[in-house]
Amino acid sequence: MSYQRSAVSGQDLQDGVLLLDTFHQGAGLVKNFRDLKVWEKAHQISLAIYRVTTQFPKEERYGLTNQIRRCCASIPANIAEECGRRSQAEFSHFLNIAMGSASELEYHLLLANELEYLKSLNYKPLAQEVTEVKRMLTGLIKKLKADG
Repeated sequence: MSYQRSAVSGQDLQDGVLLLDTFHQGAGLVKNFRDLKVWEKAHQISLAIYRVTTQFPKEERYGLTNQIRRCCASIPANIAEECGRRSQAEFSHFLNIAMGSASELEYHLLLANELEYLKSLNYKPLAQEVTEVKRMLTGLIKKLKADG
């Protein structure tokens, strides 16, 4: 199974920051996490990872497969959890947790690739997508700090 890479442009990052501006200026106008482009991208990565890990060895079901699935799902889950809260400090906290999960995912994908559980055909675009999510999260975190 191949994973199709969708590019994130500078406009996507800008749109994520603009949504963040709307969130703060409009007293919580972003009520739905699905409105955040960084959540959408993280969600798409999770779907792709769940699909690709079905090909991992059965003996890794409770090992690496589980670890990869947990950390990839944690990224959009923490972004979504933030939408239930309304303080800048909580928002930043959950974005930082999502960033940590993205870094963990980055490593687990590298490990799976080097163990030859994940083919380079799948590894490279997934790793690039995770890097893009991290850039988007970094942009949002920096914007929060600048506004704070």
